[in-house]
Amino acid sequence: MTADVLHFRQSQTQRLARFGVNASVDMHCHCLPGIDDGPPTLADAITLCRALVEDGITAVIATPHQLGPYEDVKASGIRAAVAALQTQLAALGIPLTIACGAEIRADERLLHLLAAGELLTLGDGHAYALIELPHSTMLDLRSMIDALVAQGITPIISHPERHGPISRDVQLLAPWIQRGAILQVTAASLTGVFGPIVKRSAWELMNAGWVSLVASDAHDVAARGPSMTAAIEAIAATTGHALARRVCLQHPQAVLEGKPLVRPRVAMVQRRGRS
Repeated sequence: MTADVLHFRQSQTQRLARFGVNASVDMHCHCLPGIDDGPPTLADAITLCRALVEDGITAVIATPHQLGPYEDVKASGIRAAVAALQTQLAALGIPLTIACGAEIRADERLLHLLAAGELLTLGDGHAYALIELPHSTMLDLRSMIDALVAQGITPIISHPERHGPISRDVQLLAPWIQRGAILQVTAASLTGVFGPIVKRSAWELMNAGWVSLVASDAHDVAARGPSMTAAIEAIAATTGHALARRVCLQHPQAVLEGKPLVRPRVAMVQRRGRS
């Protein structure tokens, strides 16, 4: 039994009614127990899932890390963990649907491992891949982006505003967007949880029209808890209801369903980025 046949909580129904949507999807969340740096136990994972529900989320794409420090995280293990967690949530009456996915560290083996089925796309649908840069090293992703796009996979760059070189110069992202990559900003970056430099970079990207997706990137209920409600309110107050709806609700649902979303206009991005 999944969330579509359970009764949504007030926090969820209010979100859906306010924005006129049928789902509130968090497309980047570390909610699986004992796999990466997310919740260490099943009990911790359930606590996080309850917090996601209270934050208005109705569906979440589980995105444990793959590659980098998490070489041993395999697609089969993620699928099994998602199924097990969904069973537990259904038994407890927690109205949250879990889908398969991963946050893949940029790596020269990525294309080969993805083709071999060892890495997961978002929603397990082969339409979007969530790509994470090494924390402080700037890589040239142009050839990887070109190869993914040629295969019909849209690369989503996770939390670029939190990457050191990019946070100091968001213009570094322009060639990637031109090639078809899209950007996902962390909700807590917009509210200042990661500090003023990251907050400034997040809003630079948002105001320039570069951001396609906002997600929680939640890991727990303490230091890295869900904060989509706070981000939605901040975006709606700063840039308007329509943009909050698009990047926090419509686009995440499109990613889960493998559907196209509205892409940034590259010429407009460049012009706004220089202003």
